[in-house]
Formats: sequence, C-alpha cells, structure tokens
Amino acid sequence: MYRESLWFHQEFRQLWAGQTVSQFGTYVGQTVLPLLAATTLKASPFQMGVLTAAGTAAFLLIGLPTGVLVDRVRRKPVMLTADFTRAALLLTVPLAAWADVLTLTQLIVVALLASAATVLFDVAYQSYLPSLVGRAQLMEGNTRLQSSLSAAEVTGPGVGGGLAQLVGGATAVLTTSVSYLISGLLLLRIRTPEPKPMGHDGNRVRTQMKEGMGFVLGEKSLRAITISTALSNLAITVLLSMQILFLTRDLGLTPGAVGAVLALSSVGGLLGALTAGRCAKWIGPARAIWLIPLVISPVALVVPLAEPGRLTVLCVLGLALRAYGTTVFNVVNVSYRQAICPRRLLGRVNATVRFITWGAMPVGGLLGGVLGGWIGVRATLWVSCSALALTPLPLLLSPLRTLREFPAVQEEEVPSRS
Repeated sequence: MYRESLWFHQEFRQLWAGQTVSQFGTYVGQTVLPLLAATTLKASPFQMGVLTAAGTAAFLLIGLPTGVLVDRVRRKPVMLTADFTRAALLLTVPLAAWADVLTLTQLIVVALLASAATVLFDVAYQSYLPSLVGRAQLMEGNTRLQSSLSAAEVTGPGVGGGLAQLVGGATAVLTTSVSYLISGLLLLRIRTPEPKPMGHDGNRVRTQMKEGMGFVLGEKSLRAITISTALSNLAITVLLSMQILFLTRDLGLTPGAVGAVLALSSVGGLLGALTAGRCAKWIGPARAIWLIPLVISPVALVVPLAEPGRLTVLCVLGLALRAYGTTVFNVVNVSYRQAICPRRLLGRVNATVRFITWGAMPVGGLLGGVLGGWIGVRATLWVSCSALALTPLPLLLSPLRTLREFPAVQEEEVPSRS
C-alpha cells in the first residue's frame, strides 16, 4: 500500500468511519420505518407512498437555497448540525411507541424533517470532500465512501428486518438515531481547517441559485447525467414505495425474510463499490457513466415476475443487478461532477443536482402510492421497471458517448495531511 493512499489520511478516515456508521443506521431505518408503517400501523398503498415521498421531499423544497448556504459557510458545522438533528428526530419514534402514542402522522413528519437535515448534510458532505482530499484523489475517496454505503445496503436491511421481528420496528429505529450521533462525534475529531468560504459578493440568494443552475444545465454532459439520474430516481422510487407491500403481501414474507431479501439484493451494490475503480479504468470513467446504465437498467424487468416460493429469487436478482449498476454509476458520476466544477460553485452545483435528481423522488413516491391503489402493487412495479429501462437515453445523446476520460482540470490547493 503506497503512502499516498487515503488509508493513511487520518482526517479522511474519520469522515469515512462516520459515514460507514451513519449509512448502516440509514439502511436499518429505511427498512424498519416502512415495515413499521405496513405491519404495525396498517398503512394503505397511498399512505406508504406519502411516507416514501416525505423521506426525500426536502430535496425538492429546500435543495437550491441549501447550496447557496453551503457555499457561504464552512461545511463541517453544517454536517454536524444535520447529524445531531437527525439523531434527535429519530429518537422520538421509539419514545412515542413506548408511550403507546405513535401514529403514522408522526412517522411522516419525522421522515420529512429528517430529510431536511439530510439535504444539509449531503450537499455539505459532497462539497467538503474535495477540500479534504484534493481533486486527484476524488475517485479513490468516492470509491471508499461508496463501499461503505454498499456494505450498509447489505447489512442494514437484514439487521433492520431481524430487529423489527425481535424487538419491534419502533425500538429498532433507535439504531438509526444512535448511528447519526456517532457520525457527528467522529466528525468532531477532524482537525484539518477548511478553506475560508469565498463569500457571496453581495449577490442575492436567487442570483446565486441561478448561477448553480446555469452551470448544471449549461454543461452538456452534466445536464444529461442529471436528467437521466432524475428519471431513474423517479422510476426507482415508484418501485420502492411499493417494495415492502410487494414483499410482505404479494410474496408473503415475514419482516425477517424481507430484511434477508433486501440484504441479498444489496450484495450487488457492494460488488459495484469494490469493482467501480477497476471498471472505470478498464472501460474509461466517462464511458462508464453511460455504458453501465445501458447494460444494467433493463434487468430490473425481472422483479415483477417474482412469485411466492422459489421465484422470489427473481426479485433478489433484479434488485441486486440494479444495485451493482447504480453503485458504479454513482462513483463515476459524482467524481465527474466534483472534478469539473470550480470550488466556489461546488455547493450550489451539488445542491442543484440533488434538487433535480432527488426532487424527482417524492413525486415518484406519491405516484407509486396512487398507482398502487389504482392498478395494484405488481402492475405498479411493471410500470416502474419498464420506465427504468429507458432512463439511459439522455446519456446516449450526450457528448459522453465520445469521451473515455474526464476533462483535465487544474488542481486546487488542499490542506496538508495529519
């Protein structure tokens, strides 16, 4: 292992450890909250759609101004505030359950407010990484962070499903709350000073938001990536809004079995994280952005073919291959964005991309709930997976098709390592 590896970057290891713990808690929560709603609180398909939408609604509501905020202030305090806020919000769920006053309305409100804190954290975090490790090591940094996310995708659902069956869904939410607390405490140990914010030159918030939006929509490849990702997220969230109902009611699985299916499905994401760097070197990072979705997206069409018993494996297979493609795509497309964007615009550009791509998710959640109640859960999955197969089209029409490597950029100074 050579000395320049991020393995030897003490401050990055703190960030990485915090993200590993919080991502694990996040995936426990993403399994437990819908299970709690579907089984204990007997939510309808539409109510499940509303809960799914609430979990990402803040990206649509506050995504753009958050980018302006992140470009005006240091990023680490924003991340700390978000972590401790999420820890407190999630703690109210088991407390309400123990007092026998938990309602679906509370779950939705907690999901909505926690999503606002997640907006703050995610935009600040993606803007913080380049100043911590430097642009030359963004691919390695994003690969390591994505590996942790993928490992959490594998372990979190299984642990969440098991905990829900053993101690109840509400008590299992405590795991998610504690994970955000630990993440915040690890962030406090990062001592590397951040570069001074570049200020806002007296410009209004709306003017600065337009500058970020202009960069995203004006760079042809980044625009295509953003549109394709938004369409993919829309289709995936339609599927996710019905996923727990499909597994528990159509396939007849217990909470523990649901966790096992989701954990096995997430192995594809872990493999994607472990091979993303090599895959990008083999076919070229720019080429991987469009080629991987083109090959993998149509495979999701096997998910609605699943039936109780042995054919449940079709659901696992389709979700696992989708997770593999999504993970490789995320590593290379986030690295592309961080590589081409000026540091002074990074917060606004990240926020704009999140606003567009994640803003599609609450729409997908509500659409999934409406379709689930109208045409049924399985038919809704057919609509979602068919749409997902078409989402690489904007990438095929972009300049990315003619590129193998990312455009060359000028390296910015970063703080020395500890």
